[in-house]
Amino acid sequence: MAMKGRSLVLTRKGNPMAALVVGLIVMFVFCFVPVSYAATAKEIEANVDAALKLFDQVKGGKELLQKAKGVLVLPGVFKAGFIVGGEYGEGALRIGGKTVDYYSIVAGSLGLQIGGQKKNVIICFMEEGALKSFRGSAGWKVGADGSAAAINVGAGASVDTTQVNESIVSVIFGQRGLMANATVEGAKLTRIVR
Repeated sequence: MAMKGRSLVLTRKGNPMAALVVGLIVMFVFCFVPVSYAATAKEIEANVDAALKLFDQVKGGKELLQKAKGVLVLPGVFKAGFIVGGEYGEGALRIGGKTVDYYSIVAGSLGLQIGGQKKNVIICFMEEGALKSFRGSAGWKVGADGSAAAINVGAGASVDTTQVNESIVSVIFGQRGLMANATVEGAKLTRIVR
């Protein structure tokens, strides 16, 4: 069996680099990616409440939530990758402090990446028109269907609500794990039934 150029396909003689890559992918998938399951409405609500309680500790967080017309809270969004990456989470859209819909967030990526991370994502709809457009869509893709100004909140950081002048603001906080590039750009948000 002849092989031209570089390939990850094993030949009869074997290719130790390809075997290593395949082995690492299999190990990553079975050891580091948590078992995915659909959360119940009650579980989502409890996770959303916990994320909001954590966000209340961020300076300026409470003020941002009060100014928003609607808030999509996606707690514990898990992102993992080894060259090919994926991201998934479930949360609730709240208007006036009450849940009106449940949503999932899904994203995929390809490139130089390795690791896993869990993060909380809050997407604030600062204008009624942006909220209406989001709720009226069948599947809303961040960046394509609407752009969201991103704020990464690390330890000791704050949210300056006087500088927020976008109609949609995404806040990423509570990151745990090792993975660079915490963003929601390119993620698809879809309404789910719970």
